[in-house]
Amino acid sequence: MKVLILCGGKGTRLGNGSSYIPKAMVRIGHRPVIWHVMKRYALSGFNDFILALGAKGEMIRDYFTKYEHYTNDIQVELGKGTVTKLNQHQEIGWKVTLVDTGDLALSGARISRCKQYLGDDEFMVTYSDSVGDVNLKKLIAFHGKEKKIATVTGVMPPFREFEFKVTKNNVIDFYDAKKESPGSAKRYMNGGYMVFSKKIF
Repeated sequence: MKVLILCGGKGTRLGNGSSYIPKAMVRIGHRPVIWHVMKRYALSGFNDFILALGAKGEMIRDYFTKYEHYTNDIQVELGKGTVTKLNQHQEIGWKVTLVDTGDLALSGARISRCKQYLGDDEFMVTYSDSVGDVNLKKLIAFHGKEKKIATVTGVMPPFREFEFKVTKNNVIDFYDAKKESPGSAKRYMNGGYMVFSKKIF
C-alpha cells in the first residue's frame, strides 16, 4: 500500500526558521521531521512513498535526490571529484515519488494531483509533520472491517485554558484542565493518519 505524504505546509506556526525551509524539513535531532514520519511507516512495512510537494518543494527534492551523500559516510577526493561511499544507511528499499502539486493547493487538490501514481485501490495519507504512535496495521484493519471510503484517526487534544463549552451557539462554561477528566467530553481532532479508497475521487 502506498503512503501519500502532504508536504505543502508552510510551517507558519513554527517561527522564523520556517520562512527559510518547508515544514517537512524542520529538524528533529539530525533528521528532518518528514524522515521520522517515513521511518514510522517503514517500520510497519510500508516503504512506497509519494510526496505531494508545495512551497519550497525543491529543498525536499534536494534532500532525497542527494540522500546517499547526506546519510552515508563518504570520502571525497578533491581534485579528482570522486566520491566513495564508505557505509550503507538503513533506509534500503524506500521508494520515493516526488510530485509537484503547486505552491497554493489545498490538501484535497494535492491528493487529486497524485492520483496517477497511487496504483492500488487503497492508500494511506498523512502530513509531513504527523509524528505519532498510531498502530498502522490496526488502522488498516479497522478501515477494511468498516468498508468505508475514508478512515481518519481522531485524537483527543489536551484541554487548553479557556476552551469554550458550547450549547446551541451559546457559551455555557469553560473547560478546566484541572477538573475535567480526559474522556469527559467528545472532543476529537484529526490525528493525521488516514486510509482512503480510490473511490474518494
